[in-house]
Amino acid sequence: MHTATVDLGEKEKVGDVRIEEQQVEYAPPGEESREEQEKRLVRRLDKRIMPMICAMYLFAYLDRTNLGNARLQGFPRDTLHGDPTGMLFDWVNSAFFFSYVLCQMPAILLSKLCPPRFWLGSVAIGWGLCSALMSTGFNFPGVIVARIGLGVFEAGFSPGFPLYLSLFYTREEIGLRTAYWFGFAAIAGAFSGLIAFGIQHVHVAAVANWRLLFVVEGVPTVLLGVCAMFVLPNRPEETKIFDEREREIALERMNRGCRADKGRMLQTKHIAASFKDWKLYAVSVAYFAANCGTGGITAFLPTIIETFGFTDAAAQLLTVPPYAAAACVLCLMAYASDRFQNRGLFTAASCCVAGVGYVLLLTVTSNNVRYFATFCTTIGVYGTIGLVLAWFSHNLGSETKKAAGIPLYMAIGHCGSILGSHLFPLTDGPRYIKGFGVTCALQFLGAVFAIVLTVYYRTENRRRDQKYGVPIPNAPVDTSQLADEAPDFRYTP
Repeated sequence: MHTATVDLGEKEKVGDVRIEEQQVEYAPPGEESREEQEKRLVRRLDKRIMPMICAMYLFAYLDRTNLGNARLQGFPRDTLHGDPTGMLFDWVNSAFFFSYVLCQMPAILLSKLCPPRFWLGSVAIGWGLCSALMSTGFNFPGVIVARIGLGVFEAGFSPGFPLYLSLFYTREEIGLRTAYWFGFAAIAGAFSGLIAFGIQHVHVAAVANWRLLFVVEGVPTVLLGVCAMFVLPNRPEETKIFDEREREIALERMNRGCRADKGRMLQTKHIAASFKDWKLYAVSVAYFAANCGTGGITAFLPTIIETFGFTDAAAQLLTVPPYAAAACVLCLMAYASDRFQNRGLFTAASCCVAGVGYVLLLTVTSNNVRYFATFCTTIGVYGTIGLVLAWFSHNLGSETKKAAGIPLYMAIGHCGSILGSHLFPLTDGPRYIKGFGVTCALQFLGAVFAIVLTVYYRTENRRRDQKYGVPIPNAPVDTSQLADEAPDFRYTP
């Protein structure tokens, strides 16, 4: 590879664009260009990271959401003394989120001090064991303990994913990868219905169907955790899967538009800055709204569809199409948001789609229309979560602020899952006016906050351009002191 230096003299401004001495690389005939080498590296990362991470999240979501299917297979009868009001089931469902919310920030800050592949593999083994042990529950305290353990271990995985991906992918690439990853939450919903449908037709006299369900969905997670320790790469500067040229390219990509931390470290001032950043609290409103929707959908969608006049088995099967549609639409929205580098408007639109779905569930009595409304709600809430995760993966400036800020807004947002778990008691069926009404209002509130954020980001980017000049695209930015408040840092609106 030959380089030619373009000497522009001392650093100067030309039309408000800062120009510095740059090196332009030329590839001799028959040799790969820098762009081709980068594309090859991205393809290699995709093959190594994405299948494993997506499979892990598939089983993580299966393990946290299979209660909705177990409910129709006799779980309340065998462990909760029948639970005629549905309140005990609500508490079992929400127990996961209490530990999940409380442990997110300490878990992700701790994960930054550990090799990523060992951390991710270990927490997967932990939640897989907790899920499988749900099958041994015989009373309310027993299943509560298992659900709390599940939340503790999953808190070390899902919130850390955007931070982990931002080590390897640029802001133009991360949206679609996040969609692939989070799309497996929707696919898990579809698989959950299919697995539950199959198990319901496996007549094992000695084992209740719901116990078999927890074993079938928990044990593979343990095996995936072991595999992750050998497959996933560590940080770009540490991993042994790169040669020197690949490492050079990966490090340059990691520092585009920001400055990555050197090694496993924490900057305590950026942790404090996260708690003072109003933008994190604003986006947590949209995230709260979407998680309130998913909290209700994952636990109660089979029950809701059953109220449309279907049998238990048919209701399990009819949960599959809404989840499949949500996964497809999420990928399309993420691709478009990557291409246009606009997350806020897509997030607002996704919130509105979910809101319209809940309006239909509230106002229409036709079962066909109400089933269509479940598509709107599922597409909308899953789309919002996937877009928010991508949005803030590169909008916090420094790694430490990401490690603190991402679990901060996710912890607040997942309180919505706790609320969603308590909005659909059996005594409110079959219309569930309170549950649909509260969730509907939250979706439109989330859309308002998404619009406020995208307007602010656009305004702030213009203000910095006028005050400091337009930064060189993809150039490293020193965010070690000010994180996203650095003069050369620019937000994705």
